[in-house]
Amino acid sequence: MKISGVDIRPGNNIEYEGGLWRAVKIQHTQPGKGGAYMQVELKNLIDGRKNNVRFRSAESVERIRLDTKDFQYLYAEGDMLVFMDTETYEQINLPQDLVGDAAAFLQDGMMVMLEMYEERPISVQLPETVEATVVEADAVVKGQTASASYKPAILDNGVRVMVPPHIVTGTRIVVDVYEREYVKRAD
Repeated sequence: MKISGVDIRPGNNIEYEGGLWRAVKIQHTQPGKGGAYMQVELKNLIDGRKNNVRFRSAESVERIRLDTKDFQYLYAEGDMLVFMDTETYEQINLPQDLVGDAAAFLQDGMMVMLEMYEERPISVQLPETVEATVVEADAVVKGQTASASYKPAILDNGVRVMVPPHIVTGTRIVVDVYEREYVKRAD
């Protein structure tokens, strides 16, 4: 589906210069002289490169739709991650790079969403938050103000996050996967 360059919105997936890109940020600019344009920050869906492009209203780009499908994470095999299609029980191996830094939060049996373009996996979306156990937490330093003081802690998956002073070793907490931040204590 062709759309005008000024109709691009954040989150849109487009085909640009032979590659698949997602619009991350947009800024509509109307200079005093000349025509208006849309300044768009694009992120490549295949290799993660970023690019800033100006689109004028006369230009058009191809908007693409990605199919999403539920998969279950099974296990890691070297640098590859094994996922299973929940409908067909077919297994696929994907490189760890496709998940990025969030791969540390993958847990056996976790449900994830794969974005696919022409039956080819483009990205893996994990749940926004996961539960993890604190395996190491520093002691609270006396004299720190309680309102804004956080201390470092290491989770059972090896990820380091900042937690409030009342969190101790062995506590289950909820962590934001993409921001790597403490959200709350697990129930």
